[in-house]
Amino acid sequence: MHDYGSFATQPLPIQRPARRATAPVTLKGVGANSRSDTAGLARAGRQVALAGVVSRVTGFVRTLVIAAVLGTAAVGDAYNGANNLPTMIYELLLGSVLASTVVPVLTRARRHGRKHSREFTQRVLVAAVTALLAVTVLTVLCAPLVVRVFVADSAQRQLATWLAYLLLPQIFFYGVGVVVSAVLNVRDSFATAAWAPVVNNVIVMLTGAVFVLLPGPVTLTPASMTTAQVLTIGVGTTAGIVGQTGWLVAALRRNGFTWSWRVRPLPYTWRPVRSGLPVLGWLLLYAGISQIGVAITMRVAFDHGGVSIYTYAELLFQVPYGILAASVLTVLMPRISRAAALGDHTAVITDLSRGARYLCTALIPVAMAMSLLGPEFAELVFTGRVDADAARLIGTAVACSTFGLAPFALVMLQMRVFYADNDTRTPTLINFGMVLTKVTVLAVSATMLPNELVIVMLSVASSLAYVAGATIGHILLRRRHGLLGFSAVAVTVHRVIWATALAGAAGLAAIALIQHKIHTPTLDQLATLAAGAAVGTAVFLLATHLIGIPEIRTARTLLTR
Repeated sequence: MHDYGSFATQPLPIQRPARRATAPVTLKGVGANSRSDTAGLARAGRQVALAGVVSRVTGFVRTLVIAAVLGTAAVGDAYNGANNLPTMIYELLLGSVLASTVVPVLTRARRHGRKHSREFTQRVLVAAVTALLAVTVLTVLCAPLVVRVFVADSAQRQLATWLAYLLLPQIFFYGVGVVVSAVLNVRDSFATAAWAPVVNNVIVMLTGAVFVLLPGPVTLTPASMTTAQVLTIGVGTTAGIVGQTGWLVAALRRNGFTWSWRVRPLPYTWRPVRSGLPVLGWLLLYAGISQIGVAITMRVAFDHGGVSIYTYAELLFQVPYGILAASVLTVLMPRISRAAALGDHTAVITDLSRGARYLCTALIPVAMAMSLLGPEFAELVFTGRVDADAARLIGTAVACSTFGLAPFALVMLQMRVFYADNDTRTPTLINFGMVLTKVTVLAVSATMLPNELVIVMLSVASSLAYVAGATIGHILLRRRHGLLGFSAVAVTVHRVIWATALAGAAGLAAIALIQHKIHTPTLDQLATLAAGAAVGTAVFLLATHLIGIPEIRTARTLLTR
């Protein structure tokens, strides 16, 4: 979620920096331990975090709107399943290639001068748009075949197919958005791109309002939905992605970048593609492995009637990541890429350690809070919009899977370090271990557990995969770079765990007291959430002050300035 360089007459091969001792290189955004460096990172991250908060809040409201109008039964599953197809296919064919390599490649190419950088940017854009258009058209034509892989019920399959025709064009706009975001991020423009999902969320919420106003059946089923209802929800959802991409394109123009389609597609546009061929094979294998895992997950979810429950639980799981972790990762990626391009491995490891400390400090207490308050929160906000059993399952899935929140963020950070070093083989091996873990857990769960527990295990399996990925990634990074500065990370994590444990115990005591005193369901849920969050937060902040966690002090200082 995120100046291209140019090659002159000859394409610049992508090479890993030589592993030899080099003199320190001074570059804006790359430094070892300077206080201003940390402050700059925090300020940029704060801007992205603000946009992330608004984005996640509006995204959550959008989720409630869709859940309210479609439910979590066959219609909701058909919609959520079809709406996952564009991202699945995009990731399979182009997503990892664009998202993982554009920033590092453009950061290196930027060193070749402004003129060449601008020309190379145009070539990348032409190549990306051409490839995206071809993939999108082909995928839309194959919509019935794609849906048949996942959906067994005939009526649900027919609805999902019609929705797929309307939703699969999102592939094109997803890809354009990724490339444009990369341009903005490499140009050190982070916050503008971070606001783009808000546009998508608002459009989809308006779509839900229009859907409610349409005449239709009292009970919504795949067979009873009207053509107007199908068109509204399908076209409106795709319009959200179009609006999001349009916002990014407008932001790029405001940033001073001028589009030019006068670049000759061939052979010049082939140069940036050819420069990426050494890494393309591993990226495609990475994408293929990922989508095997997604396909198996979706099939298990459809077979057990849990697509919507799993989707909504995953959206809740992603909220703290999007607010707290994505801002740090978005800002760190260009810095790590610049340091790797210069062969400054000390700066790379410094940012890796710094990022890990801040991610763990932010996400460990949030994971505890979500495990304690997730069920009450889900039942409060989803009950009345979906049936009570579905709301309970959503909360249970969130509570049982939050242990994977910090490992998930660490995996994303580790992947960025490998990609910045032009290594696409190692992330693919890590991904294989993650997918193997997830598929194994799902296979065992589907054969041994009842339906409700299988649905919960869909989320748990993802978190177990993140733990496996973070472990493998750390071992491989340690083998490559030696000491990673993780003794400081371990100290921070140890202190955060103690503070979180104290906060969790205090929160549990407050929850138990409230539940003992109040017996009205809705009031009990509201009071439980308020008391648990307030007491837990207060005790956590007090504990961090007494224990001493520098990351908390730094964040508090920057926020109060």
